[in-house]
Amino acid sequence: MRPVETKADRKRFVALLWDVYRDDPHWVPPLKTEELALIEPGKNPWFEHARAALWLAERDGRPVGRISAQVDELVLDQMGAGTGLIGLFEALDEAAAAALIGAAEDWLRAAGMTRALGPISLSIWDQPGLLVEGFDQPPTAMMGHHRREYAGWLGAAGYGQAKDLHTYELDIRVAMPPLIQRLVESGERNGRIRVRQVDKRRFDEEAALILGLLNDAWSGNWGFVPLTAAEIAYAGKKLKPIIFEDLVYVAEVDGVAQGFMLTVPDINELIRDLNGELFPLGWAKLLWRLRRPRVRRIRVPLMGVATALQGSRLAGQLAFMLIERTRAVCIERYGATHGEIGWVLDDNAGMISIAQLPGAAINKVYRIYEKALG
Repeated sequence: MRPVETKADRKRFVALLWDVYRDDPHWVPPLKTEELALIEPGKNPWFEHARAALWLAERDGRPVGRISAQVDELVLDQMGAGTGLIGLFEALDEAAAAALIGAAEDWLRAAGMTRALGPISLSIWDQPGLLVEGFDQPPTAMMGHHRREYAGWLGAAGYGQAKDLHTYELDIRVAMPPLIQRLVESGERNGRIRVRQVDKRRFDEEAALILGLLNDAWSGNWGFVPLTAAEIAYAGKKLKPIIFEDLVYVAEVDGVAQGFMLTVPDINELIRDLNGELFPLGWAKLLWRLRRPRVRRIRVPLMGVATALQGSRLAGQLAFMLIERTRAVCIERYGATHGEIGWVLDDNAGMISIAQLPGAAINKVYRIYEKALG
């Protein structure tokens, strides 16, 4: 076991993924530049309110596993004193996994933590949870993929279920049922309601509006941690290349933004053959593909309605208006046939009722585990 301290260490930390998933036909190699930026304090503003330690497990000089341990001041504020995080967990065998988990737990105890929660890599806004169902298809954009053995290894280390996160897949070519269609049509006739697409020429302003709505809409959810102003700016910059105006909508009531829906083409379909490399030619291929992307799947990673409206008929009406507007665009302009909504907390009744559209079913389950640190 040794800590990750240098640039070369961070590269080995990322490169380990290619050994772990070498024989997995459903794994999609992430962009190495994105993976490195996530764990570099000078680039990721998450480090402005959190600290992390990373380790590599090596056997005979060869990396066989990795893990992180985190203490996030915003998590402590939202989830209670003593809640530490583990994340970025990967291992080639159970012995390496046990050593990694032990190192992370020791670091959390030394930091005064009494509970370990994870895997969360590094923030709840990055890739939370461990895949426990849905290994038979590739992950969509910004979602994780893991080995089947990991759940058993975490269980053997004393971890139990804290919360499940679901994603729902549906055939977007299936029309809304008549009741929802009438609800949408009623909203379209209502002069108080306006559904508009974002203006990418005002990208920073629109990104701040949407992510501000997100902070409000998700504030009551389990595990919620507010995005800081720096993180909102960083997320906007990172997402800009895969943001298309006709896939991001804001719902206004009496001129005030009250809801939003952000949809992205499944970028994983466009980067899979790049093997994580943007240089020397990967960047050119990706830029060309992003000019007019054609994908099988689209994903709705972020959606929300202002807290003040949640639970009301109007909230549901706005949500379905946003979905219907986007559904038609995805079919006509992007060639998509299927969509994925999520993640959705397993006890978020409001979002579950929206996600369970005709033909929709849970296609993946991600689990967040917890353990008391004695």
